[in-house]
Amino acid sequence: MINTWRKLFSKHESIRAYTLLSPALILVILAMASPLLLMVLTSFHTQVSMMEIDSTLTLDRYADFFSRPVYSTLLFRSIKISFLVTLVTLLTTYPLAYYIAFYVKKNKMLWIVLMTLPFWTSYLLRVFSWRVILGHKGVINSALMFSGAIDEPLSFLIYSQTAVVLTLAHAWAAFAILPLYVSLDKIDKSLLEASYDLGCSKFQTFWRVTFPLSLPGVIGAILIIFIPTVGDYVTPQLVGGTDGRMLSNMIQSLFGRANNFPLGAASAVLMLLSVSFVALVVTYITKKVSLRMS
Repeated sequence: MINTWRKLFSKHESIRAYTLLSPALILVILAMASPLLLMVLTSFHTQVSMMEIDSTLTLDRYADFFSRPVYSTLLFRSIKISFLVTLVTLLTTYPLAYYIAFYVKKNKMLWIVLMTLPFWTSYLLRVFSWRVILGHKGVINSALMFSGAIDEPLSFLIYSQTAVVLTLAHAWAAFAILPLYVSLDKIDKSLLEASYDLGCSKFQTFWRVTFPLSLPGVIGAILIIFIPTVGDYVTPQLVGGTDGRMLSNMIQSLFGRANNFPLGAASAVLMLLSVSFVALVVTYITKKVSLRMS
């Protein structure tokens, strides 16, 4: 019997691979799939009292979500803010990753460590630091008022969507630099030399050779930044104010003070589906652009 199973496993490499991965798969199912399944099941129930949930399955919680414009507004605002965070982060980290990959000849790892050094501190400390920088009496407003450039503090710097975008872009910059640097560093330098030999300028070489070959890193950075920032609720709570509130803040309130677990679960499921759809669309468009440029 044992020999029969050994022969079966030896003939089917995929079965052997799954048996080797089974501990990790079990861990993923228990740690990730089970909570998601529980959240989906909870979204089809009704909160009867503080400690009791009706077991009857219903779609009323999803109807409640779409019947209240505030939820849809917060969802679109969350996607917009995350999109802006992703765009700002890519625009600021891509040149830095490009410089390290092509112009730094020695101690590249030291540069990477220095780039990520500020992110070794607590996330909350960095958010509070941005409150000090962007506050009405913060560093920026104080400097502008001292120089005479403005007569009163700039109100849009703090407790606004601008503050949320800047804080999240800074918080996730390190996670964008790494995939971009890896993708750029793997580019064969002989391709760039061939482009120059064919008469292309530096900009043409970058646009036709370097950027298309770095798109896998760009896609990775987009997904790494966009997906988590949609669900961030700490930063909007601390620096966003009323205008910077996101759907995640509402979900936190539903699971907390409002004590409406089913509606909070339904909101989380819809946000998860929306983010997944947007991520798939962005990935598809980026791949299409990559094929056209190549």
